[in-house]
Amino acid sequence: MKILIFYASYGGGHLNAAKSINEYLLANYKNNELDVELIDCMKYVNKTIEKVTTAAYREMAKKMPWAWGRIYSDSQKGPLAHISSRSNKILAIKLLRLLREKNPDLIISTHPFGSQMCSYLKRKGKINSKIATIMTDFAPHDQWLVGSDFTDYYFVAHDKMKQYLISKNIEENKIFATGIPLSNRFLQKYNRTDVLKDFNLEDNKINILFFGGGEFGLGKTRTFELFDIFTKFITENEQKFQMIAIAGKNIKMKSAFEEIVYKYNSKNIKILEFTNKVPELMSISNLVVTKPGGMTTTESLASHLPMVVINPIPGQEEENAEFLEQNGIAIWLKKNDNAWEILNDLFAHPNKLEEMKNNTKKLAKPYSTKTICDILIENLK
Repeated sequence: MKILIFYASYGGGHLNAAKSINEYLLANYKNNELDVELIDCMKYVNKTIEKVTTAAYREMAKKMPWAWGRIYSDSQKGPLAHISSRSNKILAIKLLRLLREKNPDLIISTHPFGSQMCSYLKRKGKINSKIATIMTDFAPHDQWLVGSDFTDYYFVAHDKMKQYLISKNIEENKIFATGIPLSNRFLQKYNRTDVLKDFNLEDNKINILFFGGGEFGLGKTRTFELFDIFTKFITENEQKFQMIAIAGKNIKMKSAFEEIVYKYNSKNIKILEFTNKVPELMSISNLVVTKPGGMTTTESLASHLPMVVINPIPGQEEENAEFLEQNGIAIWLKKNDNAWEILNDLFAHPNKLEEMKNNTKKLAKPYSTKTICDILIENLK
C-alpha cells in the first residue's frame, strides 16, 4: 500500500504534523506492507517558487504581520482566493508526474496547497488516489476546502470546526474531529525529578515555560517587554516561581533575554537555545507563554498546560488565540493590556490555574495521530 504525505514549509506546524503521521505509520503498521513517503509538495513542483514564497511568508510574519493578516483574510474569499486556486491548478500539472510515478493509494496533506492540487487532478480524472486533508489550526479557513467534492477525508481540531465544514455542504461522514497530529513524545511519562535535575531546576516551585518565538523572533519588541515583566515578577516572588525561556536558534533574542535577567539579578530563570526536550519541559511546567501556533497549542493541550498567549500572527493565530481564550484555556495578552496587572491577578487566585488546566482536558486530543492513522488504514483495507 503506497502512501504519500504532502506538506509545505509555511510555518513549522505543517511539517511537524506530517512527521507525526509518518512516524506513527512506520512504527505501527509494519505488517501491512506500507510504503510511506514524506514530501514537500511545493518544493517538488517548483523550487524557486517555494523558496521565494516561504521566505516571503517568514519575513512578512516577522516584520509586517498586519500584511500577512490581510492576505490570510483576502485569500478566504474574493480575487486572491481565485488567484491562489488557479495557480495551484497550474502547479498541479507538475505534481502529476510524481503521482504517476508513485501511484499512491492514499495522499495525506497537511497544507491546503497539497489538497488543492491533488483534488484538482482527481476532478480531471488524472489520479484516483484517496485524498485526506489534515487541518493544522484551531479555526477553519476556506482555502482548505477548495476541491472538497474530491477530498475523501477531513481531519479537524475540534467539533466546532466539524460543524463549520458541514455548514459548507461537506458530507458529515468525511469529517473527523480527531485533533491535530501530535508526536508520541508528548504522550510519554517523564520522571519529574530527573527532568528538574537535567535543567538544574528546583522542586516545589511553579514552573513557567516561556517560548520566545524561535529563529525569526516574531514580535520581538513586545516579546522583550513581556519577558522583562515576567522576569521582574519572578524575581520579586523567587520563593514561589521559576522560569525556563527558550530562545531557539535566535542568538540575538537569547542575548536580550540574558541582559534582562542580568538587570534583575534573577537566579530563577534558565535561558535555553534550541532544545529537543520540549515534551520533557512541558511535563514539569505549570504554565506556558507562547505564540498560539496550531502545533504548540496542540502540544500544550496534550500536556494539560494553561497558556498565556503572546504575539499571534494576524489570521490563523489570532483565531486560535480567540478560541483558546473563549474556552478558558488561555489568557491573551494584547498589545495595550497591562501585563503586570494580569499576571498578578492570575496568581492571586489560587484556583485559576487549576481551572484552566481542567479546561485543557476537555479539548485535548492526545491520541489524535493514532486515531487519524487507524481511520485511514481501516478505510483503505
